[in-house]
Amino acid sequence: MSQVNRAYLVLEDGSWYEGDHLGYESTSEGEVVFTTSMTGYQEMLTDPSFSGQLVMPTYPLIGNYGINLADVESDRIQVAGFIVRDWSEIPSHGLAVSNLHNYLTDQKIPGITGIDTRSLTRKLRTHGVMMGIITSNMTIMEASERLHKAARYGSKDHITAVTTRKPYSWNGQKVFTEQISPFDDGRTRITVIDFGVKTNILRILHQKGARTMVVSANATADQILATGSDGVILSPGPGDPAVLDYAVETVRKLQGRVPLMGICLGHQVIARSFGAKTYKLKFGHRGANHPVREQVTGTVHITAQNHGYSVDADSLSSELNVSHISLTDGTVEGLVHASSPIITIQYHSEASPGPHDNEYLFDRFIQLTKAGPYV
Repeated sequence: MSQVNRAYLVLEDGSWYEGDHLGYESTSEGEVVFTTSMTGYQEMLTDPSFSGQLVMPTYPLIGNYGINLADVESDRIQVAGFIVRDWSEIPSHGLAVSNLHNYLTDQKIPGITGIDTRSLTRKLRTHGVMMGIITSNMTIMEASERLHKAARYGSKDHITAVTTRKPYSWNGQKVFTEQISPFDDGRTRITVIDFGVKTNILRILHQKGARTMVVSANATADQILATGSDGVILSPGPGDPAVLDYAVETVRKLQGRVPLMGICLGHQVIARSFGAKTYKLKFGHRGANHPVREQVTGTVHITAQNHGYSVDADSLSSELNVSHISLTDGTVEGLVHASSPIITIQYHSEASPGPHDNEYLFDRFIQLTKAGPYV
């Protein structure tokens, strides 16, 4: 395919970039963010935590190993748009079934290629993330006017667009059910609250012998407890935790009644359920090479991260202790409750993309579930 149609990326500060259109020829607005992962673009595209965002990999060549049927983290592309320096029209990989352009086109996701992504990265690092719009069918002026009227990223509950509508169990694939009910076949029973769950979380739990049920983000505490779970995991997901009061209230009702583990957004929701505050980072942590130190052991882990908000350490109650910190900027990367079986991490223990060094945290949580009983 030869790129002939022009596209624009227009930013809220009035600046704009001109390039070639990539994927579906349309217009889409969202928060412009960058990620430093060098590989894993298909996992990025299908990560629900990127819902509502225009995502830009800093690595300059994307699409060189094509699109396959295995490297997906949800059932569709989740990003609002994709921004790349260059892409490979002819991928080279034995499992490839399509290329990047066709993948985006088939799922009606617009993109732009051929812009100076180094310049854009520097802008976002200097000024912070900002709203933007990708278009191949509007003028710069028209796009700017539409962007001016668009809702801010942090003002919306993005979870409603990514959470499951029906509960399902996971046994290598989704098995939907009409209602939440107890499940017990002798294995450790884990219920996952779906704020935007990545499939690799379910894969790993299955590999570790757990029986997993996934429920909607708006499931009540009583419904979650009705599954008879040994433990509950709050998944990663998109958006500002400050707009998720319903999820915070659910977690308050689960405290002390079942072991809890929060991952990324789930970590923030648990923190807020104990009265902590969260705040927006200047340009977020997104990539597969973020160093985090475990406070008790001093061990440094290289982690995969994808978040734009952080827990305010000064607002933590005495019930929660900081278990992990970022060696990049000192932000909170994990919490542990002083007396209850509750652990959280800000980063992605399931990786995809990223290092698999942190899968041990699932083992740690499964061990916590065996320490009951709880009331």
